[in-house]
Amino acid sequence: MYSMWLDAREQALWRGYLTMTGRLQAVMNRQLQQDCGLSLADYDVLVALDESPGCRMSELGERLGWEQSRVSHQLRRMGERGLIDRRNADDDRRSVIVGLSEQGRAALAAAAPAHVELVRAVVFDGMSAAQLRAVGRWVTEVLDRLG
Repeated sequence: MYSMWLDAREQALWRGYLTMTGRLQAVMNRQLQQDCGLSLADYDVLVALDESPGCRMSELGERLGWEQSRVSHQLRRMGERGLIDRRNADDDRRSVIVGLSEQGRAALAAAAPAHVELVRAVVFDGMSAAQLRAVGRWVTEVLDRLG
């Protein structure tokens, strides 16, 4: 039977993880804003659409792990800035198909090099191959348990 509380080691790891992810998201967001005027949410959408062109808005939400209202608001803002294209699906007029506009492709191409450099420097530099495999297994297992 599980204790109602995390033990000291679990608590330290959990708090460290939360602090790390919060700081990492803040640093990535700041870098993207300063370098190219994109938010981290903008970048996440651009990457997802680049990897899955012409997907339904509902699929995009599942891919990002976002609620439908967040997806709708984010896409509206990005559409107003010309970063994405939206159209009704041919097979279901209630479904919306989303893709990168030319401006969105250019924004992603401009943002990606510095973003990758930041992630590599902060997260992966100094990590051994064994550590990389262990973290990869851990992330996969947690994601599997989340369904």
